[in-house]
Amino acid sequence: MKVLVTGAEGFIGKNLVIRLGELQDFEVIKVVRSDSEDVLRTQLANADAVIHLAGENRPKKLNDFHEGNAQLTKKICRILSELQSPIPILLSSSTQANQNNDYGKSKKLAEISIEQYSKSTGISAAIYRLPGVFGKWCKPNYNSVVATFCHNVAHGLPNRVDDSDYQLKLVYIDDVIDSFIKWLKEPFNIGLSVRAVDPEYIISLGELAGLIEKFPNSRKSLVSEPVGTGFLRALYSTYLSYLPTDKFEYTIPCHGDERGVFVEMLKTKDSGQFSFFTAHPGITRGGHYHHTKTEKFLVIKGTAKFRFRHILTNEVFDIDTSGKTPTIIETIPGWSHDITNNGDDELIVMLWANEIFDKDKPDTIASEI
Repeated sequence: MKVLVTGAEGFIGKNLVIRLGELQDFEVIKVVRSDSEDVLRTQLANADAVIHLAGENRPKKLNDFHEGNAQLTKKICRILSELQSPIPILLSSSTQANQNNDYGKSKKLAEISIEQYSKSTGISAAIYRLPGVFGKWCKPNYNSVVATFCHNVAHGLPNRVDDSDYQLKLVYIDDVIDSFIKWLKEPFNIGLSVRAVDPEYIISLGELAGLIEKFPNSRKSLVSEPVGTGFLRALYSTYLSYLPTDKFEYTIPCHGDERGVFVEMLKTKDSGQFSFFTAHPGITRGGHYHHTKTEKFLVIKGTAKFRFRHILTNEVFDIDTSGKTPTIIETIPGWSHDITNNGDDELIVMLWANEIFDKDKPDTIASEI
């Protein structure tokens, strides 16, 4: 399917073009602001569907709202009708389309053109009324407070919050693109539909700034915010996309002694922490038990013998493992355990513990095997 994308060089357009390019069933036709009406007509004639993203939201003159939103959409619909081979069209509109401001009025007129085109041709058309869209490649200091806040924090600049209680409605760029692609795969005979992107997030301006400002802290504390799902996942990804290249890396503490090194990599608030350690040949680490804490060990390089002893029954148990066969060894509450490098090379072991180490309550009791 050949998909014509207007506004292909904009924030949403860049993300859409990349995603469509990853799929075998789609070919992208780009239309940019400088293209003449003849070029636009030629491109529309070659398309199988149109995703109309181009528009004005920060014009130099108020009349540009009308030209860039209402008139451009009207022109596209007129050309499509004149081609006598109507094709489906998706319009990126705004939740402001029903508001009494110049931008909202121009978006409403654009919607009317889409509605009339669909009604007169019987072809499928979709109007997406989008709130604020955030994600990678959005221009900071323009029309997205998320982009501005993320850019500022990533560059060590302060954020300005005039009304911390102001409520924002937001959708994430990947969810927007997923919804657009889903529409492209639907039958094109279902008429007009007015749609929204799900999920939609509602958050205050002050809370948004606070969340973003916490993200850099993990580089020192090693404690990550819960960024694996939902809004925080999307927000953290967006924040990272604004990091300058000189902040792509950071160092963390390394604790070493005659046995080897121990490095904590990442800690979470509710799912424990990740670390690794090394051991020279013949070195034994551990020799303790836990009442509640549990761990998972994975030998990355070298060979090792894990030894266990039940602290009540004195039952003993050994496991030999190596980096050649990835094997998880779990420590069991009430069993003392240690690990010995029984090879000739350095031993490297990855470790996950289900809780962050608390020096005031370590739950680590020395006990020889």
